[in-house]
Amino acid sequence: MDEGVKTIKKYLKNLPGKPGVYRMIDEEGQVLYVGKAKSLKNRVANYANLRALPTRIALMVGKTRSMEFVTTHTEVEALLLEANMIKRFRPPYNVLLRDDKSFPYILIDTSHPAPQVKKHRGAKKKDGHYFGPFASVKAVNQSLHILQKAFLLRTCSDNVYNSRSRPCLLYQIKRCAGPCVEKISLPEYGKLVAAADDFLSGRSQAIKEELTQKMQDASALREFEQAALYRDRLRALAAVQSHQDLNQAQVEEADLIAAHQQGGQTCIQVFFFRAGQNWGNRAYFPRHDKSQTPEDVLPAFISQFYDNKPPARLILVNTDIKQKELLQQALSLKAERKVSISQPRRGDKLALIQMVEKNAREALERRLVEKSSQKKLLLGVSEAFDLDKIPERIEIYDNSHISGTNALGAMVVAGPEGFDKASYRKFNIRDENTAPGDDFAMMREVMSRRFKRQIKEDPDRDSPTWPDLLVIDGGKGQLSAVMGIMADLGLEDIPVVSIAKGPDRHAGREDFYLPGKSPFKMPINDPVLYFLQRLRDEAHRFAIGSHRQSRAKNMKKSILDTLPGIGPTRKKALLLHFGSAKAVEGAGLKDLKAVKGISQALAQSIYDHFHEGE
Repeated sequence: MDEGVKTIKKYLKNLPGKPGVYRMIDEEGQVLYVGKAKSLKNRVANYANLRALPTRIALMVGKTRSMEFVTTHTEVEALLLEANMIKRFRPPYNVLLRDDKSFPYILIDTSHPAPQVKKHRGAKKKDGHYFGPFASVKAVNQSLHILQKAFLLRTCSDNVYNSRSRPCLLYQIKRCAGPCVEKISLPEYGKLVAAADDFLSGRSQAIKEELTQKMQDASALREFEQAALYRDRLRALAAVQSHQDLNQAQVEEADLIAAHQQGGQTCIQVFFFRAGQNWGNRAYFPRHDKSQTPEDVLPAFISQFYDNKPPARLILVNTDIKQKELLQQALSLKAERKVSISQPRRGDKLALIQMVEKNAREALERRLVEKSSQKKLLLGVSEAFDLDKIPERIEIYDNSHISGTNALGAMVVAGPEGFDKASYRKFNIRDENTAPGDDFAMMREVMSRRFKRQIKEDPDRDSPTWPDLLVIDGGKGQLSAVMGIMADLGLEDIPVVSIAKGPDRHAGREDFYLPGKSPFKMPINDPVLYFLQRLRDEAHRFAIGSHRQSRAKNMKKSILDTLPGIGPTRKKALLLHFGSAKAVEGAGLKDLKAVKGISQALAQSIYDHFHEGE
C-alpha cells in the first residue's frame, strides 16, 4: 500500500489542474484502471488518502507502480477519451462492456440504376441510404423480408442482376419487381425504392393510404390480379404495424436502456426504436465489481456503448445516473446534434421503460440459472476425470482438412459462463514435413504453438488464460501425441483427456482416454456426457467452419497472384490481353512481351515461373 501511495504522490507534484484522463499501471505494465477528471490534480490526490477509499480501490492503489496522463480541453472530451481507453485496455477495475460488436443496418444502395436493398455492417462508404441500427441480424432479416413483400425491391448482387436473362424465383413468388429483365421500368422501380425509403423513415401511413387507393382503383377496373398484388403489399405493411404494439408511447426515435441487478451481476437491456418502429433489442452483461450499483454501472455502460455507434436523439433509462449532464454533452458532441437522457416518471414512456426493465430482469434470471447449471456440470467434469479443482477454463481441440489441404487446428474455450468465443483460436498448419492427413503431427504442431506462446507471455502462470483441462478430439494416439508435447514443455501437470467417437460414430458410446488409465465410457443419460459432447461438437463446428473459409479464400486466388512483380494493374492487363489466367500460363515469351506494361525482363520472369524445370 505504501509503495502505491508513494507512486501517486510522486506524480502529484507536477500534475495540472486541467481536465484529462489518467491510467493506473501495475509493476508488469498492465493498466489497472482508467479514469477521467475535471481536475487531474484534485482527482488523483484523492487516491493518496487510503482511509477515505473503499477496500477495492485501496487494493488497486496498492498495486499501482506508475501512472500515465492525457490532458484534454474539457471534461466532456475526457469522458469520450476515457470510454475509448477502457475498451482498448480492458482494465480489471473498470466497469467493462463485453460483446460490443457493431450493429447491422439496412442499406438501399443507390450506386446502381436499380437500387439494391441489403444488410450492411461496418463503415458507411457506399452511396445510398442507411437505416438502423438494428439490434441483430435477425431483426434486419425480418425487415428485409417485409421490404421484399411490400415494395418488391431486389436483393441480388449487381453481378447476378447484370447476368440475368430470365426472371428469378423471387419474381415468380412476387418478392421482386424484376427490373433486371425489364418487367418494370427503371422510373417505376424508382418509385418503389422511394416508397421503401419513406417507410423506413417512418412515413408508413401515407404509403398505406396510397396502396389502399390503388387497390380500390384496380378493383373498380376489374383488374383483380393487380388489386390482389396491392392487397398483399398492404398485408405485409400491416404485419409490421402489428409488431409495434409495445410502442404505446409513440416513440419515434429513442434507445431504451434499463438495468437490473441481482446476485452481484447486472443485465442491461437495450431496445432500439427508429421511425416509430421497434428495431430489436439485445441484452448485455457488463463486468463490474459486486459493490457497484446500477447507478454506477449504467453511465459507464452508456459511454462505452456509444463509443462506436450513433446514439438516438432520446435515451430513456430506468434509474438515475451519475453525471447525466456531462454524459448528454459528450454524446451530443459525438453525434453532432442534441442527445437527451431521461428517466420517465409517469405515463406511456414509464410503462415502456418498465417493459424493458422486465426484459432485463428475465434475461438475468435465465443467465443465473444457466450459470448455476454450468457450475454443476463443471463439478461433474472434475469428478469424472478426478481433477484437483472445478475447471474454470476448458480448452477443446479439433483438426480439419480434406486430403491434407488447407489443414488447420481449432481451439474453443468453455468455462462457468459457457463458451468464450472471444478466446477461440485457429492454427493454420505450417510444417511442411507434416504428411497430408497426419492428425498426430497436426495436433503436435497446434499444441506446441499454443503453449510455447503461452509460456513466453506468462512464464509465471498467473494469467487466467492457462487451461485447467484440455479436451482432445481423438483416441489413444492423439492423447499420446499431446502428452509428448506437454512433457517437452514441462506442462505435464495440466490434465488432458481425449474423446474417441463410439462404434459407427454413435453419440453416447464415446470412449474417454486419460493418461495411464484404461479407457472408459460414461452412462448414456449422464448430463456430464451431454456436456462433453457439446464441447466436442462446438470444436468440430468451429474447425469445419474455419476450414471452409480458408478453402473458399484459396479457391478465389488466381494463379497470377503467385507471380513475382505482378500487381493488380499488370494482372488486369494480362487478363485483358489473354482472356484467362490459364491462357497466361500457356503463353509464349513473345506473346507476353506484347502485353502493355510488361517489360522484356518481366515477361522472361513470368515465362520462367510457369515453365520451371522444363
